[in-house]
Formats: sequence, structure tokens, C-alpha cells
Amino acid sequence: MKCPYCNNPDTRVIDSRPAEDGSCIRRRRSCDICGKRFTTYEKVETIPLTVIKKDNTREQYDRRKVENGVVRACYKRPVATADIQKVVDRIETKVFSMEEKEIPSSAIGEAVMDELKTLDEVAYVRFASVYREFKDVSTFMDELKKILK
Repeated sequence: MKCPYCNNPDTRVIDSRPAEDGSCIRRRRSCDICGKRFTTYEKVETIPLTVIKKDNTREQYDRRKVENGVVRACYKRPVATADIQKVVDRIETKVFSMEEKEIPSSAIGEAVMDELKTLDEVAYVRFASVYREFKDVSTFMDELKKILK
């Protein structure tokens, strides 16, 4: 790693530890030439993921959209924010572990529903009612019967 102060191409790692969110490594480095210290962050580079929507349009994967959907489903439910973040992390891990450059939005929606089913059943039904576009009460009841089994 090149020193940002004197451009020395060789620096030493003094300390290495996970960053606050656990998604990258924080390294303290020292330059043997100028004696200055600096911090670097090492993160895994992921392939850009494109989501194929129902109407066949394509857009860049956006974690915030998944997070917003889960938060809306859990609105006024006894679900901790930390639990929501863990669910979104697991969904994202599932999506990226498919190792595809393009993924249908339905795969993401199913992953969200799988996670919500174990997190909170009411949140699951709320999300399913929007995701599966329930047209009438009988469709809604069919989904409820699946949960009760």
C-alpha cells in the first residue's frame, strides 16, 4: 500500500481488525520512510447485480429497496431494528451467493418472504399481500391457511 504522505510504495500493517459493520477489514499502517500512520479499509469486491423486474426492465440491485420492503412489512410490529438488519443481511447473502449477474425480482421477493415467515407472521402476510398482489379475500385466506399448516 502506497503511503498517502510521501508516496513510499512499501508500508507496514500495524493492526488489523474487522470494521464496525463487519463487512470489511480496518488496517492501521505505518510508513517506514516518513513515520506517518494512516488507516485503510479492505472490502470484498462484488460483481454488480442487475435485477430483472416483472415488466422485463432492468435496474441495479439496491439494498435499500429490500430494507424498505421489510421495514414496511414490520411496521408497528414487535420486531427490533437489529433483527430487521439481520434479515436484510441474510437476504442479501442469499441473493449474492447465487453468483449471477442478473437475477429476477421474483427470486428476491421469495427470499424476503422466506425470511419474514420466520421473523413475524403478520409481516409475512403483509409483504405477501403486496408482493403476490392479492385480488380478493379468498386469495388472502389461501395464504393464511398455508401459514396455519
